[in-house]
Amino acid sequence: MDIRTVTDADRELIEAARNIIVQRYEPGQHSVGAALRTQSGRIITGVHLEVDLGLAAVCAEAVALGRAITEGEKKFETIVAVRPPRGSDATGEVEIVPPCGMCRELLSQYGKNLQVIIDYEGEVVKCSIADLLPVRYRLE
Repeated sequence: MDIRTVTDADRELIEAARNIIVQRYEPGQHSVGAALRTQSGRIITGVHLEVDLGLAAVCAEAVALGRAITEGEKKFETIVAVRPPRGSDATGEVEIVPPCGMCRELLSQYGKNLQVIIDYEGEVVKCSIADLLPVRYRLE
């Protein structure tokens, strides 16, 4: 895996994800926040949409990506997802979480060169979505 050090711009993205989940956190409703930086430099955020039927839930990364596409963005640079630590009331501290398998598929299709900020062995780093999903599903 090609691991890169996070930059000040990456820390800004983490802060945007932290801010959205602190603002919108509701136990059982919105527990993860994501921030996506487009190649044009815009930061677009999203929150996880939880439902009682788990398969119908929508991840924060998917919400951020959908918002970006809806707003006319087509090229993406970096994404990060965060959640409050377990048992927290979302008053400010967050932990970085990696994208789930479905999000890895989604992000790899829409952002072939997308970078993902993750916590890898206790260190906040950045890697490509291809490193997280080296062999993605293809219809062709």
